[in-house]
Amino acid sequence: MDLQSITNELKVRKEELESRNERTHKHTYQKEQPVSPNFNEQVKETENDALVMALEAEGVEELAQVNTALKRIEDGDYLNCAACGEDIGEERLHAIPYTDHCIKCAS
Repeated sequence: MDLQSITNELKVRKEELESRNERTHKHTYQKEQPVSPNFNEQVKETENDALVMALEAEGVEELAQVNTALKRIEDGDYLNCAACGEDIGEERLHAIPYTDHCIKCAS
């Protein structure tokens, strides 16, 4: 398995997530526009905010997983399941490069 290629892929994903998380955070918490006087518009804005907050939470979680994967590569633990210690499997790592569990333990 080419760990350098996976490391590069994870670093690119990390940059993408950091950028997206910054944008979603700004959208949610640094609004410059006043609240619309139209109730229907307020409902739409609230729904949009909820969606953006869910995307932000998902991005924060994935970023933590990417950072953990990069640390596991650095520590030499990347190929082994964090739960049972067995080999995670190359096919699984290519599909989900930030996973830390083999398919058996993830089920």
